[in-house]
Amino acid sequence: MCGIAGWIDFERDLAQERTTAWAMTDTMACRGPDDAGLWAGGHAALGHRRLAVIDPAHGRQPMYSTMPDGTSQVITFSGEIYNFRELRAELESSGHRFRTRCDTEVVLHGYARWGRDLVDRINGMYAFAVWDQGRQELLLVRDRMGVKPLYYHPTPTGVLFGSEPKAVLAHPSLRRRVTAEGLCEVLDMVKTPGQAVFSGMREVLPGEVVTVGHVGVTRRRYWTLQAREHTDDLETTITTVRGLLTDTVRRQLVSDVPLCTLLSGGLDSSAVTALAARAGGGPVRTFSVDFSGAGSRFQPDAVRGNTDAPYVQEMVRHVAADHTEVLLDSADLAAPAVRAAVLGATDTPPAFWGDMWPSLYLFFRQVRQHCTVALSGEAADELFGGYRWFHRSAAVDAGTFPWLTPGSARYFGGRGLFDRKLLNKLDLPGYRSDRYAEARKEVPALPGEDGREAELRLVTYLNLTRFVQTLLDRKDRMSMATGLEVRVPFCDHRLVDYVFNVPWAMKSFDGREKSLLRAAVRDLLPESVLSRVKTPYPATQDPVYEQLLRDELAALLADNSAPVRELLDLERARDLLRRPVGAVSQPYDRGSLELVLWMNTWLAEYGVSLEL
Repeated sequence: MCGIAGWIDFERDLAQERTTAWAMTDTMACRGPDDAGLWAGGHAALGHRRLAVIDPAHGRQPMYSTMPDGTSQVITFSGEIYNFRELRAELESSGHRFRTRCDTEVVLHGYARWGRDLVDRINGMYAFAVWDQGRQELLLVRDRMGVKPLYYHPTPTGVLFGSEPKAVLAHPSLRRRVTAEGLCEVLDMVKTPGQAVFSGMREVLPGEVVTVGHVGVTRRRYWTLQAREHTDDLETTITTVRGLLTDTVRRQLVSDVPLCTLLSGGLDSSAVTALAARAGGGPVRTFSVDFSGAGSRFQPDAVRGNTDAPYVQEMVRHVAADHTEVLLDSADLAAPAVRAAVLGATDTPPAFWGDMWPSLYLFFRQVRQHCTVALSGEAADELFGGYRWFHRSAAVDAGTFPWLTPGSARYFGGRGLFDRKLLNKLDLPGYRSDRYAEARKEVPALPGEDGREAELRLVTYLNLTRFVQTLLDRKDRMSMATGLEVRVPFCDHRLVDYVFNVPWAMKSFDGREKSLLRAAVRDLLPESVLSRVKTPYPATQDPVYEQLLRDELAALLADNSAPVRELLDLERARDLLRRPVGAVSQPYDRGSLELVLWMNTWLAEYGVSLEL
């Protein structure tokens, strides 16, 4: 998978700035524990940290090729190209010769052959930078669905870039400033494409090429969601979805290191696991996660009607998987070392899903002891309409992001302990409204598309361009913090292109959520798993975890030097502590407590300057 970083400065010789370039690169050590490399020459310095997945013995980066005129093209690459074998064969037929078996070299030769048009040919999850020494030009490229992150910060004489903000922030010229707009991104669940929390920094958009040259920075989208008429009948549509999924999973099983699937017992991960089991040469390796004692302690809530374990076990038996259940101790979620690792991976406060960030980190850390690559069912709900807000008229017609409507919004709210004057100054409702209006203008439409179909296309578009980005970020940061590569078959752009344009009547033809996906994999799964209602990633219900958070909040309130204090409604915070353990609604209101603690650590350890 890897982590990348770099620096372009058209007024400096960066061969003399290797110390700074190495410092930026080494912030990505968790993303690439197997090797490190740096190329510096002229106005460019490109760094790389490697997680070896394809051709581990070779493929060191940055990788470069020399042209007949003596100039170089250098690449630093993160991700996987799933069609690299076909591209390699095509390049070899036109005279290219390869030194390795890795996909990075294919991308480098592909750039030499096709230039910027290379991006139209590759299928995968990736973020990479190519320095063209002859053109004196840098290309920053991100995959179509934004599975892999890539940030950049223009400077007066060039650009800084990296897989994560920390790589960019490691440059000594930058201040860690956050304006009101950046804080709104932290506090509200809007995930504006391209927006980075830190002032002056941007994220390369999904499906975008950013070009940096002497004349400045230019941007071009090479892929976006497009509206097309769907002419296939239902049976053909089901067959096509099955074919695309089968091919996607098969491609994503390619690895020279141990590989597994992440199995929750839900429809999405079970479909991926079943397809992997059919395509593989032996028993598929699977991992699931739960909390110790969860079976006896579990209480159904608004989003979780049952536990994963029985469904996981049924799938394991069904496909004869080599399975491991990872059991987490709730108390470990609040351990200082774990929370430091989570914040160090995210670079911003994990504002939502409470304990799910540290629990996902701990889960991935256990998986990494056995495997280097994992396949996940992420993004199926956004693509096939799995969330409840797709099926609630009040959410569809609300005129805002559907996950922030009554019935859903509590799950993403964490502002309850912040000062009302601060929140009024930020005007979060206005910020949300503006971002929603921007998103709505982007949505492609077909001429004559009726009102309901158009509204559900909008909801799907919002989920695929905003909501899923938060999930992909969380999975990327928590997995790469442990050196685990997680692949997401449901983000294959061919599948997304096709299903995005399937009419809603087909997506819900049997009156349920994800009807189309269920029909496409019906013969692969046991009936109990096939008919299971959507259940989110598990959250702890252990009161021990809440008590540990309360203890930390009490210590914070007693510390007059705690930087977050000036942002809080202190009386509200004290009132929360006066309420008995368990009176805090799980897992919703607890998010307010967690966000305060994350925010305090972030302000203190990152040296953030709030400019509101």
